[in-house]
Amino acid sequence: MGQWVAIANAKAGTSTPDEVEAVVEVLREVHEVRLVETAGTDELRDALADVADGTVVAAIGGDGSLHAVVAALDDLDRLSDVVVALVPRGTGNDFARTIGMDRDGSVDAARQLLDGHEVTIDLIRDERDAVVVNAVHIGIGAEAAIEAKPWKRVLGRVGYAIGATISGVKHRGFRARVEVDGEPVRHRGRIIQVAVGNGRYIGGGAPLLPEAEAGDGLLDVAISWSNPRLRRLGYAWRLRKGRHPLRDDVEYLKGRTVRVVGEATGSNADGEIGPPVTTYEWRIEPGALRFLVPRDEDRAEASN
Repeated sequence: MGQWVAIANAKAGTSTPDEVEAVVEVLREVHEVRLVETAGTDELRDALADVADGTVVAAIGGDGSLHAVVAALDDLDRLSDVVVALVPRGTGNDFARTIGMDRDGSVDAARQLLDGHEVTIDLIRDERDAVVVNAVHIGIGAEAAIEAKPWKRVLGRVGYAIGATISGVKHRGFRARVEVDGEPVRHRGRIIQVAVGNGRYIGGGAPLLPEAEAGDGLLDVAISWSNPRLRRLGYAWRLRKGRHPLRDDVEYLKGRTVRVVGEATGSNADGEIGPPVTTYEWRIEPGALRFLVPRDEDRAEASN
């Protein structure tokens, strides 16, 4: 029997107390589980500060909840002490798709973890030393997240599509220089989007980085110059099936560091919107996170 701490966001609107308790009851069939409901960063840090080494910390929620748990453990310098697990209960559940977690029912996902095994996955760090678990993107994707906010609260995943459509019409792109592993990427005019990640999906299932592997020690990088408007629509259409890297106005690369310098633009890091800045830097930290994933035979097939 292992020691587990299940973390639930008391303010999240995607999980009811009964659903959270049902997840915990499944985990308690095999493990000793303590449920902690937190309402902010300070409470989360307090809950994680004194967990015993080797404890499994299970985030019950979406990509934002997972990011919050990992960021808190990083701040406490405890990433190597514990194992992180995810029971997806968010709107998008994008990282859950990459690792093969069941997203149709949190109880089924909890059962996947009962037979799961520990692996190490990479983390992304930015110029401020902050962590990214799934993906970060600047340009049209960040604009789409802003436009989707009011729709997402009402329509869930459909809100992502509405936000993407609005931003695709309004967003004109930005001028910037991009370097991957110190080598400049050929300039092709105004950039629509730069995406960097460990995970394959954003926005509730859009395969923005379709070749990403969370533990390969490399960043996946997608850069799009899809301008004017009709080409942006074509880019969005190909993106739905992960076929946008085949376009001649998209560059898909792998590397260990990425640097973007140019006109100020906002960011979306694991669903958290950042203000416009002129310089971004990201680097990979291989194998920095101990993570519990389903066995291969129990992995759910990712789909939109």
